[in-house]
Order: sequence, then structure tokens, then C-alpha cells
Amino acid sequence: MTQDTDATAGGHVASIQRDAARDPGQLRGYYRQMMLIRLFEQRAAEMYTRAKIGGYCHLNLGEEATVVGLMAALRPTDYLFTSYREHGYALARGAQPGRVMAELFGRTAGLSGGRGGSMHLYDTQLRLLGGYGIVGGQIPPATGAALALAYRGEPGPDREVVMCLLGDGATNIGAFHESLNLAAVWKLPILYVIVNNGLGMGTTVQAAAGEPELFRRGCSYRIPGQRVDGNDVLAVRDATLDALVRVRGEHQPMLLEAVSYRLRGHSVVDPARYRSEQETARLRTLDPVPALRSHLIEIGLLEEAAAADIDAEAERIVADAVDFADRAPAPDPAALFDYVYTTPVANTGRGRPGDPLFADDQPSAELAGAAQLGIGG
Repeated sequence: MTQDTDATAGGHVASIQRDAARDPGQLRGYYRQMMLIRLFEQRAAEMYTRAKIGGYCHLNLGEEATVVGLMAALRPTDYLFTSYREHGYALARGAQPGRVMAELFGRTAGLSGGRGGSMHLYDTQLRLLGGYGIVGGQIPPATGAALALAYRGEPGPDREVVMCLLGDGATNIGAFHESLNLAAVWKLPILYVIVNNGLGMGTTVQAAAGEPELFRRGCSYRIPGQRVDGNDVLAVRDATLDALVRVRGEHQPMLLEAVSYRLRGHSVVDPARYRSEQETARLRTLDPVPALRSHLIEIGLLEEAAAADIDAEAERIVADAVDFADRAPAPDPAALFDYVYTTPVANTGRGRPGDPLFADDQPSAELAGAAQLGIGG
């Protein structure tokens, strides 16, 4: 996939000029959110290399315009299911940066109490229902949530809906097609959003998909689809708003493909050697954060000093988030098995590796005698 950089930049400026006349503060707010996500993710990468963050860590670097545009179109009453690349979505949805960073650190002050880490952010108040570590694992439960909403009421402009985010690689799994089919048959209020960054880990979309124009994947289920420039925050927002009109008003499932590019490897530990130097350089020319900054300054909506103030504010917020996460307590090992079941289950083992099998650390007399006789394993 390639884009004409000059034509894309011209389109960005034109759309920004149109929006500036309506609500210039909103545009500055979009830049503020995108810069916060950019700096948060850069600091998360640093914290991972310093062993403050364990497990896996996947960043939204380069996808900030897609993130902010999608979240700008979603209402607080709507439900959001995401993949494991979800830090930016949580921030744009309104999660406190300190709590997001604390979750990455595995601390009790995190969104999931330190139990989920980077891939499992969760907040019912924000109606952010995961963060799924399994590729496409969010698609069936998101479809199920849309089924629950369909049972609750008829279509209408004020209806709650579900947005289900997934990567391009997830469009090749069976659950994607099964879920789209059920959504079409049952007329569910759900918008599936494919964030197409061109690579499923290190494999290009063209090499892995018989139909690389992923917005067409819904055609066999009569689900309308659209592709949008994921580097244009306003284009993403407007396309999402248009799609959600039908999702709300008709319970018509919709499919949106946002073409955006991650500027780092698949995860923090991926050096992305499958990209050439020329391709990496080209993608950096499409970086949406400095592009939006330049466009806002170009049309007089933002001065250099004001932009620097926004950047400095984001730096302070991220620094405070790291400090908050560092000071937050780690989970008590005694609570390791809490929440395994939603209700108490009798005779559930709660032992940890290395714990004695018996409470008093001594085998019973019967078992001791059996061992002497060579009975049992």
C-alpha cells in the first residue's frame, strides 16, 4: 500500500481548515491527545527496557490519528473491545494515564488491578471491555455484547453500540468470519474496525490475504465497508460517525478499515528488520503527530509557543504517570487466586508453586505408612 504524500497532506489541510471554522479548540484537543499518546508510548518502551514492565508490550506509535479519530466518534455510553495494542485507546477514552501506566507496571492501582498488564486494560466505567491478548479473541465477545444490546431495544439515534477493534491479521481467523456472519443475520449494532498497519507481525497483508482490501471482507455477509486514511484524524472521525449512524439507527453492522502504520516493530522487542531503510524512511514522512502540528501552525490555529506548551504538558503528565506507577503497591501474593471464579467454589486449590501440599507440611500417618510399604506413586 502506498499513498501520495503531497495529496494526502493537502487533504489534511483542507479538512482541518473546514473544522477550524466550526471548533478550533477541538482540533487543538486532538493534537493534545495524540501527543499524549505518543509520549506515553515512548516512555512505556523505555520502562520496558528498564524492566519496569514485564510480559508483552505493543505500542500505538504511528497510529495516534486513528486512535483519536475513532474515540472522538464514540459516545461514553458505547462499548469498546480492543486488541492488545490498546494503550492509546484507553487514554483517548478517558482513562487516567497514571492508572494505565500502573497496569503496565503490574501494580494494584492499575486499571485491572495489576492483573492484566499491557494487553488486558479494562474499565467498566469507561465501557472499555478489554484488551485481548489472543489474536481476534475480542471479536466473539464483542459480537455477543452487540446481541445483548439488540435484545434491549429497537434501533434509534440514541442507541448504544459496540465498537470492535482488530488488526489486519485477525481478519484471517475463523472467528472473524463467524462473527460477521452472525452480526449480519441477527442485525447487530456493531462497528468492526480493522486497523490495517500493513503487517501481521512481520508478514505483509498482500502476502497473507487473498483480498488485501480488507474493507471488502464484509461483502459476502452484505456488511457495508469503507477504507479511510488512518493518518488523518478528521477523516477517521467523520467516517466513523457516518458508519455509526447506520449502526445506531438500523442495527446495521458496518466494517471500517483504517490504513495506518506503526512506526516500531510488532512489539517492543521486535527490531522490525523485515522493513527496508527506504520503507522506514517513507513511513516516517507519514507520521501523523508532527503532520497535524505543522498543519495547525500553517493555518494559524496554533502558534509554535502554544504547541511547545502542549508538548511540555504532555511530558509532565507522562512523567507523573510513571511516578504514580512506581509508587503504587504491587499485588499481595496471597490474592493471587482472587477473581478466578466470580462466585466461591468449594475445594478450589489456592497453592502456589513451591507451597507444601499439606497445611502442616507433614504427610498424614496413613500416607506415611503407605510410602514405607511402597504403595502408591
